[in-house]
Amino acid sequence: MEFITVTPAARPRVALIQLNRPKELNALNLQLMQEVAAALKELCADDSVRVIVLTGSERAFAAGADIKQMAGRTAIDMLTIDQFSTWDQIRKTHKPLIAAVSGFALGGGCELAMTCDMIVASETAQFGQPEIRIGTMPGAGGTQRLTRALGKARAMEMVLTGQPISALEAERHGLVNRVVPVGQYLEEAFRLAASIAQMSPVAARLAKESVNRAFETHLDEGLHFERKNFYMTFASEDQKEGMAAFVEKRPADFKGR
Repeated sequence: MEFITVTPAARPRVALIQLNRPKELNALNLQLMQEVAAALKELCADDSVRVIVLTGSERAFAAGADIKQMAGRTAIDMLTIDQFSTWDQIRKTHKPLIAAVSGFALGGGCELAMTCDMIVASETAQFGQPEIRIGTMPGAGGTQRLTRALGKARAMEMVLTGQPISALEAERHGLVNRVVPVGQYLEEAFRLAASIAQMSPVAARLAKESVNRAFETHLDEGLHFERKNFYMTFASEDQKEGMAAFVEKRPADFKGR
C-alpha cells in the first residue's frame, strides 16, 4: 500500500485505515481508492475485525479528487477508466464503517465520508462539494447523499455555489454523528467503534443492510426487507446467546455465528 496505512488491530476488534498522501492533502487518485477498496475487502474477510474506522490527517480527511489526474481526460476516458466501480465496492462494505474527519472533506473527500455509515468530526472539519468551481459537478454520490442528509434546498446551495459548511452545521443537519475537539476526533471514533464491536456481528450486518435499504426503496419494501432480516437473526447462535444472557442477567459473548 503506497497511499494508505492499515492497522487491523488498532483497538480490540476495530481496524483503522488512514489515508496517507500528506503533500496532496490526501487527494483521492485512482490508486488510493483502489487501495482503500482492497483493504476493506481484506478486513471484511478477517473475523477478528468487527468495525472499521477510516481517517485522514488532522489537517485534511481528503481535500478532494486528484484534479491533475483528471484534467486532460475526455468523457470516453472517464467512461473507460470506470473509477466509480471502486466507489461501489466501498459502498458495499458489509461491516460498520466510521469516518473520522478533521480538516478538509471536500469534493471526493466529502463523498467518501458520506459513503461511510457514520461520521465523527473534529470542530475544524469542513464539508463541501466545490466541483462547480472547476466546471464540473459531483460524480461519486455528492448530489444524492448530500440531498438525503441535508434536504434539497441546502444541498442545492452547496452544490451550486461550492461553499462548504462547518462541522457544527453538518451536525445540526444530521450529516455527522458528533463534533468533538480536534485532539479527540479519532479517539471518539474508536469509542463509537468499540461500542458497536461489542454487539453481534451478524445482527450488525443485517441491521446495516436494513438501514441502508430505507434510502433505496419505498416504505413497504423496506419494512419487508427489515422483517426478513429480523427473522434471519433467529438462525444465528448470537441471537440465542444474546437473549439467554439477557434472561440470565449477564454480559453476552457474541461469536459472530
